[in-house]
Amino acid sequence: MVTEVIGAGINGIDSYIVKVEVDISDGLPVFELIGLLNSEVREAKERVKVSLKNCGIYMEPKRITINLSPANIRKEGTGYDLPIAIGMLAGLGYVSKSSLENILFVGEIGLNGEIKYIKGVLPITMEAQKRGISTVIVPKGNAKEAAIVKGMKVVGVRHIEELTKYLNSENKDELIPPTTADIDDYLQSDFYNLPDFKDVSGQEAAKRGLEIAAAGFHNVLMIGPPGAGKSMMAKRLPSIMPKMTLKECLEVTKIYSVCGLLESDKPLISTRPFCSPHHTASYSSMTGGGNSPRPGLISRSHKGVLFLDEVVHFSSTTLEILRQPIEDKCIQVTRANWNQTFPADFMLIAAMNPCPCGMYPDLNKCNCTPDKIRHYIGKISGPILDRIDLCIETSKVEIKDINREGSLSSEVMREQVLKAIEAQKERYKGTDIVFNSSLSAGNIDEYIVLGKKEKSLMEKVYNKLGLSARGYHRILKVARTIADIDGSKDVECKHLLEAVCYRGVEDKYFNI
Repeated sequence: MVTEVIGAGINGIDSYIVKVEVDISDGLPVFELIGLLNSEVREAKERVKVSLKNCGIYMEPKRITINLSPANIRKEGTGYDLPIAIGMLAGLGYVSKSSLENILFVGEIGLNGEIKYIKGVLPITMEAQKRGISTVIVPKGNAKEAAIVKGMKVVGVRHIEELTKYLNSENKDELIPPTTADIDDYLQSDFYNLPDFKDVSGQEAAKRGLEIAAAGFHNVLMIGPPGAGKSMMAKRLPSIMPKMTLKECLEVTKIYSVCGLLESDKPLISTRPFCSPHHTASYSSMTGGGNSPRPGLISRSHKGVLFLDEVVHFSSTTLEILRQPIEDKCIQVTRANWNQTFPADFMLIAAMNPCPCGMYPDLNKCNCTPDKIRHYIGKISGPILDRIDLCIETSKVEIKDINREGSLSSEVMREQVLKAIEAQKERYKGTDIVFNSSLSAGNIDEYIVLGKKEKSLMEKVYNKLGLSARGYHRILKVARTIADIDGSKDVECKHLLEAVCYRGVEDKYFNI
């Protein structure tokens, strides 16, 4: 008689239910594991056999056939060990089959019967809840992560013997109490322990630009000499960004769960991610991929910041892959055997020197020729530059700024940002739009209405700077954010002029 156990697999950042069908019958002793499996899953039969032997479970010579259904989806990972072992225990009579109803099992088993931590438990638990499964049994190290999903009974187990006793017990909750998670506590933790902008000397104009960027989730390019504090300011940007909602936390945590990057004592990511890849990062590490599709650095920056320091040193191929995710808020990765779409709603912060020596436009110190500067600056293509909302110039820090007290703090900047966020929440209530930067060309006229003076100003700007339609709309979106910070209902000329200034910096350096 066939025994069925519910398991689950990972496909990209999502999960799917797998039925582990176990048939134990008389015949030539053989152990068959089928269902389109990779090497990790095929090795499960050896891990399970040895672990059961070491737990004192005697197995008569039998014909054992185990099928992982659906058989048309490739199974990967070590999370199938536990449902396979439980199916065998039920087939051999060590566990009651009725005790397995409506329970999902997932986990890796060691040769001594220990149940070990695996990747991707959060999406598996979310899928189980969707399918109406009431209980998930996971490794103890994954229990807090699974317990984040409200309404699920989560049982964390350490050893196969402990699990066998639990399944055969009448007082299960007394033997192993279900794991719970205080989500509110996770949401509050660490937010105010982030690096503070008050540590940055001077650069008040740059701070203003980053404040606007955080308020509207705009992309930024910082240009300035070495040592001006570009990296320092970028690392402090999450400290002035709004807290993530629970929905956003779960989206980000799901990505990090699949990548195996969650900390055991912090199963929910509550602060916005900050990813800063080295300029030698490969194409695949940025987009994601591999034999088993996993998110790359672009997706790991979802709802947070992707910081490219010394952006001109990144390969052109790496930079150009940013074009689609910046626009679509997702990235499609296609390989020979699979196609995946990963979320990629990030804020791009790029930093660079103005020339190879870093001293331009100070001609007394800069020894670079115009051709050298053009070649250096030209490594950033026009299409990428067109997707940058604000270009911020940072200057050399003077001694008076270093010694000055009372530098603008993250707390003060965050108050301005939150004021703008509240205005956007009210404006976009009932829509999928969250930030001004998310406005599309189709609805920009609905939410950004210009008066006669403002329209005349923007016509002049459009012709003077030779803007593209995308560049024109980005100025409008930045101006809308500036108006929100100022508490203004309408976008006025002063807001447009400040937004244009951030394009003017770009014109100064990229049209040498």
